[in-house]
Amino acid sequence: MRKTNSITGKIELIDICVSALTGVKMNIISLVPSITETLFALGLDEKEIVGRTPWCIHPEEGVKNIAVVGGTKTPNINKIKNLNPDLVILDREENRKEFYDSLLELGIQTYVSQINSPQDVPRFLRDLGKFTGTTERAEELATDCELAISIALKKQKGLRVIPMIWHEPLMAVSPRKYAGSLLELTGLVVPDIDPNGNGYPVVEMRHFEENNIAGMLLSSEPHEFAEKEGIALINQIKSETGRDIWYEMINGENLTWFGSRTASAIRKLSSYCDELKEKHHIG
Repeated sequence: MRKTNSITGKIELIDICVSALTGVKMNIISLVPSITETLFALGLDEKEIVGRTPWCIHPEEGVKNIAVVGGTKTPNINKIKNLNPDLVILDREENRKEFYDSLLELGIQTYVSQINSPQDVPRFLRDLGKFTGTTERAEELATDCELAISIALKKQKGLRVIPMIWHEPLMAVSPRKYAGSLLELTGLVVPDIDPNGNGYPVVEMRHFEENNIAGMLLSSEPHEFAEKEGIALINQIKSETGRDIWYEMINGENLTWFGSRTASAIRKLSSYCDELKEKHHIG
């Protein structure tokens, strides 16, 4: 008996639960880099994880012998079919609905994650644990994540920043998405400069003045910002608005990879945000 929802992040995976509970080996394909990493953290390896994207690079030794089935936006349906998967894991942000629909037409079971904040992660970890027969390890990771969140929630917010994720056009992430919500949790203020948009606004020079922005965080992914781009941006902002803005580089994996990495990312970014406040004179 199989039941599959629309691409909403909700799951009805009866066959998968039975396989996990009875110890039957499953063939799992992950089309989300951070979820591939999380599956390894749960205790799975290349015997169960049979397909991945080229961006699934962690853990390096673990993934090197796993078949690449295409990118997050361009997976190869024939390669996936040939691996005879019991479960294909996707994410609503990372993967296209058209491909999800194609999997459904072929009768391939799917799990779709939808993570908009760190607070969504503990449940996600517990869900993965149920469907992979790793509930004990999943509970450890979820509990650690909840602890990190509870500590971070006590932090006082300070600097107003725009986290940049793309260049030409210049794009940011809003607090309604995981990365922006994570920064807010760890002590920064991330204004929603386009509250009616999709959560990834194109940034215009006026936004810095209108939102009283102190600085920019330039991510290492999905666009890997360079120092020269940061310098050019603050010079442009100064020239066009008269506003002095600073920029700092930020680790894109800590910022955007959810799952087993979330608890450590909260702790690292909390320290990073404290350093920013001290450096830029916020008490």
